Amino acid sequence: MNFKRSLSLTLAALSLTGTLAACSADASAPQSQSPAVPAVSPLTSVQTQEAKTPKYVFLFIGDGMSYPQFQAASDYLGALADTGSDDILDGNVPLTFMNFPVAGSAVTYDSSSFCPDSASTATSLSTGYKTYSGTINMDETATVSYETISEKLHAQLGWKVGVISSVNLNHATPAAFYAHQAKRSNYYEIGQELVASNFEYFAGGGLLKPTGPDKDKTSLYDLAADAGYKVVMTQAEAEAVTSADGKVLIIDEHLADSDAFAYENDRAEGDWALSDYVKKGIEVLDNDTGFFLMVEGGKIDWACHANDAGSTIADTIALSDAVDEAVAFAQQHPDETLILVTGDHETGGLTIGYAGTDYDTFLTNLEHQKISYAKFDSDYVAKYKENNTSFDEVMKDVTALFGLKTEGAEDDTLVLTAYELDKLKAAYEATMDADRADADPANQAEYVLYGSYEPLSVTITHILNNKSGVNFASYAHTGLPVAVFAQGSGQDLFEGLYDNTQVYHKLAGLLGVK
Repeated sequence: MNFKRSLSLTLAALSLTGTLAACSADASAPQSQSPAVPAVSPLTSVQTQEAKTPKYVFLFIGDGMSYPQFQAASDYLGALADTGSDDILDGNVPLTFMNFPVAGSAVTYDSSSFCPDSASTATSLSTGYKTYSGTINMDETATVSYETISEKLHAQLGWKVGVISSVNLNHATPAAFYAHQAKRSNYYEIGQELVASNFEYFAGGGLLKPTGPDKDKTSLYDLAADAGYKVVMTQAEAEAVTSADGKVLIIDEHLADSDAFAYENDRAEGDWALSDYVKKGIEVLDNDTGFFLMVEGGKIDWACHANDAGSTIADTIALSDAVDEAVAFAQQHPDETLILVTGDHETGGLTIGYAGTDYDTFLTNLEHQKISYAKFDSDYVAKYKENNTSFDEVMKDVTALFGLKTEGAEDDTLVLTAYELDKLKAAYEATMDADRADADPANQAEYVLYGSYEPLSVTITHILNNKSGVNFASYAHTGLPVAVFAQGSGQDLFEGLYDNTQVYHKLAGLLGVK
């Protein structure tokens, strides 16, 4: 994998002083409710602790990121760093946020399922309410909307607010900090709410359905410009943005699949990474009153849906690089900054360990993956189909781009076994079959093999994952809890095991919003 930024491996804990802050919230008007604190239980008790109220708050959300994702990234870095001078494993290399002084854990179920989606879980984080999967900041009847932590900070405290995502800015997780919709697929309406929010900084992937589902509405970008946003579409323009520009909407110039950021594995040298948008966001938002910045690493989730461990790890490290920018800011404001890092849910059922490798892992095998499954689809598989490329020719690219090979030394763990080679040939034939439809979940055998993905691409990553000692159990979300890492003023509030709604309650109480 091609990692372009180095990681900070250890960071000193920030000192805490302060005044009493109780994590509680009062209900407001019926059509824009603020959740009451739930009854005390082992999972939902709201702690009252002493902390200085921060005025700079960062909330990083790794979409689809739970313990397996960041631990796999950390273990991978440890495997790369292992000197191999003896038979003793040196261990993992922690990502920046894994060294934060406080680590808690949040349960993620929603009103629909123990395997929730991003709309409902982000709603819990931003408003303190549970709701149905697919619903953004509204109740289960779709008649009551909930005011978000970001909206409250903007309106009640006069804080500046920023929202960053490596996927589309009107996708579910970023939308949960400014929109209120019964369906996460109401992209145009969500975009209208983005414009109406008047938040000072938006940056990320392109807006979905910018002229509506029938392409007959005023462009969301034009609406943003008319509302006073400086709409920026190139990296050069983004680099020139300053706080003097007022409200800013930055769309990444180098969009990839579905108008999201390129996977970190595919990002060209010199193109902005997630961390660059965080750095620019700090520049735009910094002021004496305060700011709130939500940052989503959205392509962690997309990579996990596709069971691409290499891309999952690369984008998880990219999120950690983005956290580094917040840590650098906090070092200049040690008594005024709170940094939170969490996930909305786990995706893919990622495991560190695979039946075929017993107790062994070979994580350095993932270093041989040069591109994401998505770029392989667009740049290679499409041409294979067009040119009816032979399997032997395809294997040359597979070896060059993923390291898998048909022959080599006896101890070379990247050499395909007869079983693996047969699987790869079957996937190649399925991909090349012009009459083949996408796998239907009702066809269990086919769906378990390929999900809704290109058979050849997903089989390549499955084999490389397994040869590395990792595995996926699903193409969907799972019910694992997520970690909540905290550093800075109020950090101790985030210790323990609690419901994900309590992230909102703890923040709202600490910051004093109603």
